[in-house]
Amino acid sequence: MPTSLSVLPIRRLTLGDLISCADLAEDRGWAREEHRWGLLLAAGTGYGIDDPEGKGLAAVCVITSYDPSGGDRGLAAIGMMLVAGRHTRQGLGRRLMTHVLGEASDTPLMLHATEYGRPLYQQLGFTDIGATETVVGRFRSPETAPSVMTRPAAAGDLPAIVRLDTEVFGADRTHVIARLPAFADRLRVAEDSSGLIGYAAAWPTPEAHVIGPLVAADTVTAKSLICSLVSSLTAAPDRPVRTMIDVRHEELLAWVKEHGLKQAARTTTMVHGIPDLPGDWTRRFAPLNLATG
Repeated sequence: MPTSLSVLPIRRLTLGDLISCADLAEDRGWAREEHRWGLLLAAGTGYGIDDPEGKGLAAVCVITSYDPSGGDRGLAAIGMMLVAGRHTRQGLGRRLMTHVLGEASDTPLMLHATEYGRPLYQQLGFTDIGATETVVGRFRSPETAPSVMTRPAAAGDLPAIVRLDTEVFGADRTHVIARLPAFADRLRVAEDSSGLIGYAAAWPTPEAHVIGPLVAADTVTAKSLICSLVSSLTAAPDRPVRTMIDVRHEELLAWVKEHGLKQAARTTTMVHGIPDLPGDWTRRFAPLNLATG
């Protein structure tokens, strides 16, 4: 007699589940991106439901928790909510999300919702606060590069990067940011006489190099970091670039589109337990990825 999906246990995932997570993503038409899954399972907490027929994972979700900054309650980002195609519309997504909400307790939550997932998240108490646009393509560097000075990040820059990121993000992400030098192909910083004013990373996927996170004092600094990252990827100069930009940064979005990137997707930014995200959105141009915020 077939096992009811409603009684299957929800368990914590480990790095040993990395391949099964990538298989599930591929099942839903996503890129495998095992590199990203490795980061998510190391820096966050994955939850999964095993397929009753032994076919890997039936559903998965990852939550990445960040420590409080300035006396608040911290923040956690929910991402990679996936249900195998053969098990859709059977309540697994709702069950997994309800479990994650219970595990989070009173910690504020954020996520980036597709048009398909948004109705469920609304029913579970999430509210819309904005949107992020994913753009991809072969970036054409401008004839005149932006003027802000950038350079490769050095080991000694990590404390300053963490301080800036905590200030801009509104929560302490040390356990994620400290993994960037090993995770990313390139990590660059921008600075002026006052010190470090921005940083950005580029990391590989099977289809493109992803730029994120991108934190910058202003739009000119953000442009400078993008140009310097792309020009530093000399091993794959014609490879597509992908990034996810907060739609409120209209000037940067228009600029990257003028230089070869095109809209590929749009997601709704949603929160639970807080009216808005902490930190300074004006300096938060692109997330590390949509699963971590």
